[in-house]
Amino acid sequence: MPKKNCAWGRIVTRGEEMQARLIPVEAVRLDDSRLLELYQRLGAVHAENVISNAMEDLAVRLAKVARAYEESDLETVGKTARSISAVALQVGMPALATAANNVHTLAQTDDSTALAATIARLARLGESSLLAIWDIQDVSG
Repeated sequence: MPKKNCAWGRIVTRGEEMQARLIPVEAVRLDDSRLLELYQRLGAVHAENVISNAMEDLAVRLAKVARAYEESDLETVGKTARSISAVALQVGMPALATAANNVHTLAQTDDSTALAATIARLARLGESSLLAIWDIQDVSG
């Protein structure tokens, strides 16, 4: 079964039949100016502590959103997404903050399809954002 990766996913052929599988990938851009501001205002040690604590907090909150969504607890989904947005902005993750705000808004509607898609996007951006920050921390210290 030959496979070919593309920018948007993977194409799999079975005999004469071709199937495409979409594999969304979120490009993450960190707000370097926000991170620099943290380092300048707090100093390297304190800034790294703030960022490390924020990363741990974000990981816990992202898991909480996923768990609450699985349990159909949309109130918790919305509240937790709003708190993710606030933390993400503090540490220079504007795309994650925007996705979290979108989840918060959609958790208050009846659009279950849009909410599911946006929660999936929040999870992808969350993972990518945390990895990007970890990469920066590995380089810096």
